[in-house]
Amino acid sequence: MTTPTRPESRRPASSAGAAARERREKRELLRPTRRRALMRRWMVVLVFLGIVGVLYVILFTPVLGARSVDVQGTEGLTPDEVRTVAAVEMGKPLVRLDTDEIAKRVATLPRVAKVSVERSWPSTVEIVITERTPVAYAKLPDGAHMVDATGADYAVIPQAPAGLPAIEVATLGTGDPATRAVVDVLGRIPPQLKERVVTLAAKTPGDVQLRLTTGQLVKWGNAADSERKAMVLAALLQRPGKVYDVAAPDLPTIS
Repeated sequence: MTTPTRPESRRPASSAGAAARERREKRELLRPTRRRALMRRWMVVLVFLGIVGVLYVILFTPVLGARSVDVQGTEGLTPDEVRTVAAVEMGKPLVRLDTDEIAKRVATLPRVAKVSVERSWPSTVEIVITERTPVAYAKLPDGAHMVDATGADYAVIPQAPAGLPAIEVATLGTGDPATRAVVDVLGRIPPQLKERVVTLAAKTPGDVQLRLTTGQLVKWGNAADSERKAMVLAALLQRPGKVYDVAAPDLPTIS
C-alpha cells in the first residue's frame, strides 16, 4: 500500500519572507531617525561652538573693548581730569572692566561727592559724577577753602566767594567735630536766617556762634533743637542787643 505523500508546506517560506520584509521596513523607518539624531548632534556641536566663539569675542578680543570714556556732571573739574584719574584701559573688553575700581579711583578727586560708572555697549565707559556743593568757606593763608555740607574741605580758590558764610574752626575737615557741628547748624537754620549769617565759629561742638550781617553775635550752642532756636532768635532780634544767647532756647538771654 502506498502512503500518499503530504504536499510540501510553503508557510515557512512565507513567514521568512514576511520577516525579511519587516526587517527592511524597520531599517527604512530607522534610517531617517538616525539621520535626524545625527543632525541634532551636529546642531548641538555648532551651537556650542557658536557660544564659545561669542564668549571669546566678548571676553578676549577688542571688538567690544573700551574705545571712549564719556564723562558727565563736571563743573569745577574738567572731563580730562576725570578720565586721567579713572585710568580706563583702552581696548580692554568692556565686560572685563572693573567698574567699581574705576569709581573708587574717580572718588579720590576731592571735588567728587558721588560717582557712578556704567558700560555703554559696544565700546563706551560712562562716568557720571556729582560734584560737591559749597555751603561755606574757611579763610586760610593759602586762600579760601570750600566746605560742603559734610564738612569736607575740597577746593581752594584765591578769593572768598560771594554769598557764602565763613567758618572758623581750629582744624578744618570732616574728621573735626567742631567743623561737623558748624555745618550741621548751617544746614538746619532757615534760609531767612542763613542769609544774615556772616561767620560761624566753634572751638567745640557745643559752642557754635553765629555773627550776623548787622554785627550781632548769636550764641547757638550745639546743633540740637536748631529749628526751635531759630524761632526763638527771630523773636529776640526784634529787641535791641549785641549778644543773643539761644543755646538754651527755653531760657534765652539778650545782652
